[in-house]
Amino acid sequence: MDLSLTETQQLIQDSTRDFVRNDFAKEILLDLDEMPALMTSELWTKVSQLGWMGMAIPEEYGGTGNTLTDVAVLYEELGRGPVPGPLFSSGVLGALILLKTANSSQKEAWLPGIADGSRILAVAATEKHYGWSPAHIAMTARRNGEDYVLDGTKLFVHDAASATDLLVLAKSESGISLLRVDANADGIAIRVLPGFLSGVTEVTFENVRVPSSDLVGIEGAAWAGYDAALQSAIPVLCAYKVGACQALFELCVDYSKERTQFGQPIGKFQRVQDHIIHIVNYLDAARWTTNEALWKLDTGQDAASSVHMAKALSSDGYLRSCDFAHEVHAGIGVMREYGLTLHTKMSRSLYHCLGAPKFHRKRMEGALGLVQA
Repeated sequence: MDLSLTETQQLIQDSTRDFVRNDFAKEILLDLDEMPALMTSELWTKVSQLGWMGMAIPEEYGGTGNTLTDVAVLYEELGRGPVPGPLFSSGVLGALILLKTANSSQKEAWLPGIADGSRILAVAATEKHYGWSPAHIAMTARRNGEDYVLDGTKLFVHDAASATDLLVLAKSESGISLLRVDANADGIAIRVLPGFLSGVTEVTFENVRVPSSDLVGIEGAAWAGYDAALQSAIPVLCAYKVGACQALFELCVDYSKERTQFGQPIGKFQRVQDHIIHIVNYLDAARWTTNEALWKLDTGQDAASSVHMAKALSSDGYLRSCDFAHEVHAGIGVMREYGLTLHTKMSRSLYHCLGAPKFHRKRMEGALGLVQA
């Protein structure tokens, strides 16, 4: 497994790092954190023009057809911000779900808009009985003439406040179906959830009519494609957390050299060193398992166990790295203008996104043949 960056990947890394440093500086990120959409139209136009939204989309549908590892290089740099907004929800997760579930005419109609940023997707899957299996889908899609009618509530939907379209999982007569729904359709209410979360919403559907042409793929057959898309999208999200852990490590090292106490830098104290070493351990565990999962996916190998391991370790690693970063920084770390709390919020927001560590450890047992999946 060669982990050195290709020339293309090095270019992606360098250009993204420069862009994030200049256009997503800490002061801008603090402002975005207070916006429901977590993104301004000006910044969204810029990132769309850079081609970021089309990297996971094949050229035939208006994208650039990059490998997952290429895409992960981009998202690792975004995680260093941490850059918020619907980039992952739309350009990776939503796009891959459509690629795995939609028919050819739907791909031709919808994917180019995602690639150029004019269409923004949010995936509405989870509900009050939170979970990542078909058994946790309770919302129904009932037929009414030529339409489907949706009633119910989706919880913990990321980035719905900035979406133009929602991909909604619901029970139909023949099984779990996926529907594309106009986010501004009559009967839809989107509420940003309060608390220590970033961009997470509640989406309520009340007698929302969806044309049968917006049924994605085949009725009742959405789950297999949806689950396959998650397997490809998850390592990209893990790479975002790797970048975040790297940023936390660098922040802590710099602060431990600059902050003095009792006449010497605090980095000379063993307890501070211990906290930073914990971050290094979490960072390396997340990085190497994520790289392995990406390599297996890009080379066509069975990657299930590696994907689940990467998600479990990166979710734990990002959250725990934030905890240790606060130990290093003490009081200044809780001051909003310092910027550490941006990572603290994001680590909590993404901990359960696409499945918490406990869920993925159980899935990993099944992928390894230890228990029934």
